[in-house]
Amino acid sequence: MFSNMFPLAAGQFGALPIMPVQAMTQQATRHARRVYVGGLPPTANEQSVATFFSHVMYAIGGNTAGPGDAVVNVYINHEKKFAFVEMRSVEEASNAMALDGVIFEGGPVKVRRPSDYNPSLAATLGPSQPSPNLNLAAVGLTPGSSGGLEGPDRIFVGGLPYYFTESQIRELLESFGQLRGFDLVKDRETGNSKGYAFCVYQDVSVTDIACAALNGIKMGDKTLTVRRANQGTTQPNPEQESVLLHAQQQIALQRFMLQPGALATKVLCLTEVVSVDELKDDDDYQDILEDMRIECGKFGALLNVVIPRPNPNGEPTPGLGKVFLEYADVDSSSKARQGLNGRKFGGNQVVAVFYPENKFSEGDYEA
Repeated sequence: MFSNMFPLAAGQFGALPIMPVQAMTQQATRHARRVYVGGLPPTANEQSVATFFSHVMYAIGGNTAGPGDAVVNVYINHEKKFAFVEMRSVEEASNAMALDGVIFEGGPVKVRRPSDYNPSLAATLGPSQPSPNLNLAAVGLTPGSSGGLEGPDRIFVGGLPYYFTESQIRELLESFGQLRGFDLVKDRETGNSKGYAFCVYQDVSVTDIACAALNGIKMGDKTLTVRRANQGTTQPNPEQESVLLHAQQQIALQRFMLQPGALATKVLCLTEVVSVDELKDDDDYQDILEDMRIECGKFGALLNVVIPRPNPNGEPTPGLGKVFLEYADVDSSSKARQGLNGRKFGGNQVVAVFYPENKFSEGDYEA
């Protein structure tokens, strides 16, 4: 067996080839110089991965072994969509750990230590943590994923139209619940949106519901890509289907206000506030009207409250289930929207959106 591994000349026992010191050092440090990269797109190849990681390492100031590319070798498993990226040095591999979630060819990738990484041994070879001085903003990342964005429930939201404001995106995401963390990635030079964001919900049980409801929705000229940042696509379980349907209805109601040029108006439309049964009884209806005038009048001069009622003959009523609030000015309606949207009412989460003033004045409650 040994003669097959190391060919020896006759009578030359011990004439084994000597491995250069540099080669022995590379072999001994390989486990600490390799980086696992998961979630690669099907189009990825060795060259594109090597070029990308060399570029981003340079961009963040992560190269510590001198000039040249940080990446010396790449192995890709195309079937399982992951790669091992070998760096020049242990320190550069540690700096690469800060790149978890970096966007490669339109989607975030996982950056981890490989399974053969030996922490105790690696500690003797060089730094085991990324440098605190890395310029992660240069590649759209934030140090330590600040703002509660760590963990397996982090959501990637891609395909966002560039004209969407941060508040509009948050509002869309908060259709499913309160956010624990949110980060709209912006261009470092211009401050403009790069078209993608990350978020984590306070209640992580809604993570898959939000992903399933939002993924594939067309917003303006874009189509949203929404999924867990560190995992493949997952589907909500059967118990979540009704919640998902409700969430999709909320999104449909909000979509018209997320188009280019959409402006605040003096009229608000509320849903998830009243039930059809409550509107049938005259006394209950008057009580609801009075409650709405008092509560919603706290935000400014409220001119009119319209709550369509069901027809006694059973014919469809335009706008049934909605509440329309007409304010004297946009400032008041904007305060009302901010104060009412997302509020819990009778166990439901209120959705408040601006409504076209011309439609309201014409009595068109189905816009």
